[in-house]
Amino acid sequence: MSGSVLFDAPGPNAIRRSRILSIVFAIATVVLLGLAAYQLWLGGAFYQDRWDIFGRPEVWFAARGLMAGLGTTLSIAGIAAIGAMILGIIFSILRNAASRWVRIPTTIVLEFFRGMPVLLMMLFILIVFASGTYWSVVWALVVYNGAIIGEALRAGMKSLPKGQRESGLAIGLTPLRTTLAIELPQALRIMLPIILAQLIVLLKDTSLGYIVGSPEILRIGRQLVDFYDREGGPYALSMFFVLLAIYLALNLSLSAIVRWLHKRVSRPRKGGPNLDGTKTEAVPVSTQAMRQQAGRDPLADSTRYPGAGMEGGGG
Repeated sequence: MSGSVLFDAPGPNAIRRSRILSIVFAIATVVLLGLAAYQLWLGGAFYQDRWDIFGRPEVWFAARGLMAGLGTTLSIAGIAAIGAMILGIIFSILRNAASRWVRIPTTIVLEFFRGMPVLLMMLFILIVFASGTYWSVVWALVVYNGAIIGEALRAGMKSLPKGQRESGLAIGLTPLRTTLAIELPQALRIMLPIILAQLIVLLKDTSLGYIVGSPEILRIGRQLVDFYDREGGPYALSMFFVLLAIYLALNLSLSAIVRWLHKRVSRPRKGGPNLDGTKTEAVPVSTQAMRQQAGRDPLADSTRYPGAGMEGGGG
């Protein structure tokens, strides 16, 4: 059994302790879930009259139904995600600008947006710009998540070897074209998991629109509870579980898409055909670079030294 470069492989005692702790935590989790279910049963959460509201079509499909609220939530998330990506790309380019007159103000703006709570930004946009509840939520999510994505892309570009930028400048590209054509695509590929995870956070943050009055699904659910129960009560917990199920379905679906995209972009890409028409081996770019630097790539060696690998080659 081989260990990692960071730690040794666990021995028999460590494996036994790990299994015992796993069993203890599993039992504790089941007990806590059982106690929670018992308390909900005592409170009448499973009574039929707590759930009959969801048998009414208007709860789901009317103008103020849950599906209308879900559509608003998804539209806010979709528009904000596109805007955040565009703004993040702009921020990353300005943040990496050579001129400090561009770079320093951009850094100050980025730090301000990153440090400002999303809810406070929604209230600020709503009060100062009078943009309406819907667009105040959209713009706040665009600005905040655009700043986060911009910093992620900047970090991705900074992690690239300096030779990437130097090669673009050497062939006559301007610094901006070098960033757009060489550095930015690689940074997007490197930081894609972080960017997609931030978009999941963006989807969950749409629920903050409830505070400013945006007609998203959480606010619609609260309005339905107030409408069908003027005294404030038996449907609140049931609506909570339904909304929780909807949010979990959305986030788990988006997480599955994120994992699929991550696996897809992490696959080694096949190069073009060899000179004899055969397919090249699917080797990651980093591995090819290591082979070439170590002088173990026959194709690279034969390209650099035409006589390499030939017995009796030479004059």
